[in-house]
Amino acid sequence: MYPANFHFTKEHEWVNVEGGIGVVGISDHAQKELGDIVYVELPKIGAHLEQGKNLGSVESVKAVSDIYAPVSGEVVEVNPLLSTAPEKLNEDPHGDAWLVKIKLSSPDEIKSLLSAEDYQKYLGAE
Repeated sequence: MYPANFHFTKEHEWVNVEGGIGVVGISDHAQKELGDIVYVELPKIGAHLEQGKNLGSVESVKAVSDIYAPVSGEVVEVNPLLSTAPEKLNEDPHGDAWLVKIKLSSPDEIKSLLSAEDYQKYLGAE
């Protein structure tokens, strides 16, 4: 269910790093908890993010939830799909509905995140 190459936060964000770029999204668990997503607010390209700090928010019919950066770095791409189709986050949170791509400034931060296996154990303990 959770891609083995992804790293997760306890706040339910994920990052998949390839070549110094981290693709960031929210987990399937997060989208299920949120319910029907109606709006996504994301940072601008060029924004500098710090691990654990706010990078945007997701609004559902239930509530508005903050999204936190799983890694530090510069936003190099924002998913244009989500501005017109935020509901894609409910359909494909680990695929087409990624949020931002970040050029990592501290690649070692990945070590502080949960593996997919550890994340699933964490969800079981919640």
